[in-house]
Amino acid sequence: MTGTQVLVTVIAVAVASGLTFAVLRFLDRLRKVDAENAAKEIVNRAERDAASKVKEAELAIKEKELAQKAESERLLSKSREEIRDRERTLDKRQETLHQQSEDLRKQERIVEATQRRLAEKLDEAGKRNEELGKMVDQQKQALYSISGLSEAEATRRLLGELEKQLEQEMGSLIIRQEKRMAEVVDQKSRDILLTAMQRYAAAHTAESTTSTVDIPSDEMKGRIIGREGRNIRTFEKATGVDVIIDDTPGVVIVSGFDPVRREIARQTLNKLIADGRIHPSRIEEIAAETTKEIEGFIQKKGEEAAQEVNIHGIHPKVLYMLGRLHFRTSYSQNVLRHSVEVAFLSGLLAEMVGLDGDVARRAGLLHDIGKAADHELEGGHPKIGADLLKRHGEKIEIVHAALGHHDEIITEYPYTMLVATADACSASRPGARRESLERYIKRMEELESIAVGFPGVEQAFAIQAGRELRVIASSRDTDDAKAAKICRDIAKAFEEQLTYPGEIKVTVVRESRFTEVAK
Repeated sequence: MTGTQVLVTVIAVAVASGLTFAVLRFLDRLRKVDAENAAKEIVNRAERDAASKVKEAELAIKEKELAQKAESERLLSKSREEIRDRERTLDKRQETLHQQSEDLRKQERIVEATQRRLAEKLDEAGKRNEELGKMVDQQKQALYSISGLSEAEATRRLLGELEKQLEQEMGSLIIRQEKRMAEVVDQKSRDILLTAMQRYAAAHTAESTTSTVDIPSDEMKGRIIGREGRNIRTFEKATGVDVIIDDTPGVVIVSGFDPVRREIARQTLNKLIADGRIHPSRIEEIAAETTKEIEGFIQKKGEEAAQEVNIHGIHPKVLYMLGRLHFRTSYSQNVLRHSVEVAFLSGLLAEMVGLDGDVARRAGLLHDIGKAADHELEGGHPKIGADLLKRHGEKIEIVHAALGHHDEIITEYPYTMLVATADACSASRPGARRESLERYIKRMEELESIAVGFPGVEQAFAIQAGRELRVIASSRDTDDAKAAKICRDIAKAFEEQLTYPGEIKVTVVRESRFTEVAK
């Protein structure tokens, strides 16, 4: 490139730059003018908006001032009305106070008049008292002179008479209260017993332990006896019972005082008959096996009874003796079921009177434990049972309940009385115990014969299955007092001469009958 061209190029670039700068300056000036115009427009618009806002604010202030003025006038009017109401109320109160003051002044005048009258009457009463005192003194002197007693002696005699009267009144009051208390206690005890017996609705526990064994044929009797009686001797030695084989067809009788041995012998004999092999070694083997089974069964029965009444911690020996009661009956009532029933009833009664139900149930369950060994030891079952329980760590309340539940000793613990009550309820309720026909007839005859033996008794009838006796007394030979004595004597004779469960009610009837025939 030549120098001229460079120069031209430089000049062109310079001219272009100058034009560009001039154009940019012109555009800046135009933008500045537009911005100034826009700013002026914005300022004008802002001034107009500000003026309108000021006018609106002034209007709002005026409206608020008018509203406040109206509210102030309303409040002022309300205050004026309240003030007028208060003024009227105060006027009424002032009138009322004025009226009350007038009434008070009238009352004061009345009181003053009344006080004057009372003072006059008091003066008059004082004068009369003085006169009466003089008269009393005169009467006392006259009485002293007539009776010949001094004042101290007369006072002493008067106080003595008053003391006697008070003693009589106190005695009659005590008798009435005791009678009322006895009625309340009797009714309360009846309600407690009925509630307990209703809550424990047990099935009747009458059962019997059989002592007979059925045999398929009379030929079996000979096999049981064995050659020269060796089988029956081995059987009796192994089981500890007597086997009675008589002419009764199809039956062999097992006899023994121990119900457990009798049950072992019965089951052993049944097994031998079913097995068919009857000889001494087999008899001893079956007897030993059955004895082991029965002992396990007895222990299980004792544990089940304890679990049924929720009693724990009983010695295994005591549980075993308890299980033996399963094979013991009293008037055909199973003694183990009777013990369970007594346990439940004792617990219910104890809880109803505020005592420990667990202790009462334990005492009730173990109260007849002596019956499991009364054929082995001397003494009655209460003493045997108490000794057994004491040896095996039972508490004194449990031991005492077993010892005294038949009222043979003084009951020192309340649980003994509860167990005795539950025992009587379980034994005497209908259906709990049964008697054989022969024993039943004999018992009726004994009741009637004892009653007829008393002088003045014409007839006697045992009713209600022997629980009640109706006695017809002669109206010629007895009066009401003698009839009452006969009734008591008969009841006392029953207690001394008979043994029976529950109670026997004796009723003596004495009447006069006159009959005429009109012809």
